[in-house]
Amino acid sequence: MAGQDPALSTSHPFYDVARHGILQVAGDDRFGRRVVTFSCCRMPPSHELDHQRLLEYLKYTLDQYVENDYTIVYFHYGLNSRNKPSLGWLQSAYKEFDRKYKKNLKALYVVHPTSFIKVLWNILKPLISHKFGKKVIYFNYLSELHEHLKYDQLVIPPEVLRYDEKLQSLHEGRTPPPTKTPPPRPPLPTQQFGVSLQYLKDKNQGELIPPVLRFTVTYLREKDTIASRVGAVKNLEWGEPCGLSTAPEARTEVHGEGLRTEGLFRRSASVQTVREIQRLYNQGKPVNFDDYGDIHIPAVILKTFLRELPQPLLTFQAYEQILGITCVESSLRVTGCRQILRSLPEHNYVVLRYLMGFLHAVSRESIFNKMNSSNLACVFGLNLIWPSQGVSSLSALVPLNMFTELLIEYYEKIFSTPEAPGEHGLAPWEQGSRAAPLQEAVPRTQATGLTKPTLPPSPLMAARRRL
Repeated sequence: MAGQDPALSTSHPFYDVARHGILQVAGDDRFGRRVVTFSCCRMPPSHELDHQRLLEYLKYTLDQYVENDYTIVYFHYGLNSRNKPSLGWLQSAYKEFDRKYKKNLKALYVVHPTSFIKVLWNILKPLISHKFGKKVIYFNYLSELHEHLKYDQLVIPPEVLRYDEKLQSLHEGRTPPPTKTPPPRPPLPTQQFGVSLQYLKDKNQGELIPPVLRFTVTYLREKDTIASRVGAVKNLEWGEPCGLSTAPEARTEVHGEGLRTEGLFRRSASVQTVREIQRLYNQGKPVNFDDYGDIHIPAVILKTFLRELPQPLLTFQAYEQILGITCVESSLRVTGCRQILRSLPEHNYVVLRYLMGFLHAVSRESIFNKMNSSNLACVFGLNLIWPSQGVSSLSALVPLNMFTELLIEYYEKIFSTPEAPGEHGLAPWEQGSRAAPLQEAVPRTQATGLTKPTLPPSPLMAARRRL
């Protein structure tokens, strides 16, 4: 990995942060003072880096040098909205560095400063002493470092070198060189988001269902079970048969938790909370959703996990086939879905079947949660499939959502096929064969004496009728 010390061991107390190579000790300056570099371009997205751990690692590193004079070189290039720490973190970080760290810091060189740095400086100025402020020196180009440091000893990221060359070219009126994408950094052994299904399987003793998917689904199902039990107790307190109480207290308990939560998977959550949970998962730490007091958070985490897979669960290869679902006769669409799924890798098929079984259960509670198969498809469609290049067009939304809706609505028919996944073949309409029209699946609610809720037709359903 670029920027990582080859001698760095996984037993390092701050391996999860140190492996990124954000901090480097880079020889001495011209006055014999030790130089520590900080490279923003090596900071991963915020949900992959615990900034509190970064602060602790920075102090851990500086503790080895603060008894003598030292210098910090801060490479600002690469700081963006995805990896930028909060203003509150910056303020607390400055306060964390007491006199022990500030006394022997002789210079803080800021390379490639931007307007953001200047604005930030004005915000933090009341907190920064005049004496410390005089130690901060701005350099617009790397060449300005030569007279202060032993330049050849500096560990400068290639991205910073290319950016500096681009700035120099623009300054001199030359065409800047083409930019190159730095090599990706390997994930943590405990990484859960942004890694492939195969990686998760290998790191979890061959378990096919990714931990984040299993934990969120299990939590939502258990919440639903607990809520039902509470509702049953309420019914007994009112002296009525379980499931038939009209007591408002009982209805509140049953309808407000788990799969019966209104708008489940449709609501959003705090970006900060989502990033915090992602960090915990990626670092292999336990997550207790009860601590957050919001049933929508695990639902958002589930969608986020699917969206951050390197390849969509339905794979890039199936994209064009899925777009053709609207051209298929309605009586053949379920059979067509089943045929498309046969081309999936076995691992993808197993995970998809697990997820669709859960969403099918969610849709059966639509009288309470207002999330029928059509509504769930609108939420999950683009989290299950997207093109390998660019983004899905507006015209692609109808077939993508229709395909997802069929998987949810006809889950038992589509996934009960005896044909093994991974067998490639043409879809029925491509073979010229015709299948017998399928009868609409009988809603599970019929068994309990409840009627299937009548919901206003969605735009997708209207489009299907026109087709």
